[in-house]
Amino acid sequence: MSSYAIALSPARNLVSADLLKLRRRRGLVAVTALLTIGATVVTFGVMEVMHLVDPAKHGPAGGIVNLGHAAFVVAGLGAVAATIVASSAAVGDLDAGVYRDLVVTGRSRFALYLSRIPAGYLFLLPFVAAAYALTAVATVVLAGGKPVPGVGLLWTTGLWTLLEVSFYYLLSFGIACLIASRAYTIGIVLAWRLALTPLLASISALGIVRELVPGVALQHLAPVRLGDSIRQGPDVAMTTAAIATVLVVWVVAALVAGAWRDTTRDA
Repeated sequence: MSSYAIALSPARNLVSADLLKLRRRRGLVAVTALLTIGATVVTFGVMEVMHLVDPAKHGPAGGIVNLGHAAFVVAGLGAVAATIVASSAAVGDLDAGVYRDLVVTGRSRFALYLSRIPAGYLFLLPFVAAAYALTAVATVVLAGGKPVPGVGLLWTTGLWTLLEVSFYYLLSFGIACLIASRAYTIGIVLAWRLALTPLLASISALGIVRELVPGVALQHLAPVRLGDSIRQGPDVAMTTAAIATVLVVWVVAALVAGAWRDTTRDA
């Protein structure tokens, strides 16, 4: 075994241990599954039943427009799931009272902090991927006479969905470590994501200030072919550089603040 592999082994063990902790929380598994896979199944199930009951009034459940609607649901509820998972991964040991035991083993606090980030993401990713895979299949199979989304559109929509979920996962993780509270983190991030973001985006008088809102930047990256079906509020013009800067600054600021607080708090 190379020296590089030997050096990585402790880090892998930490990530595996943190991932196992999350998988053993049945309530967390159930909630995450319901918010991603369950919500997708219900969304297409309801649309298809409505179409079968009254085809003249309600069109097929698939097609490009419904891809936008479904991706909006997956991204929105996926962001909720990401917030719950991230806050659980960030302060689960602290809430359980075992953080002190981990510190006294001699393991670096920063290493403990870093291991929880990929662990939570590896826990969340399969649920989001499965939800979007169901969305992609349903929009093609249930398209009926509607235009069928192509591979390129399905791919870019999936990347956009994953980007939004990933952003809110990292943001929530940093905030949770900073304030050491799952409940407050969930409340703060969801209020910002679901209520304040569309409100601020709709206030044209704010002008360029709206570009500082990460939800505005994420919406601007949504595939153009999906039109208004995937939008939440007006489209605010932004350059690619501005979008990248806004998203990176928010994530880095949250993670750095979380790392500082997590490595300096009393065990």
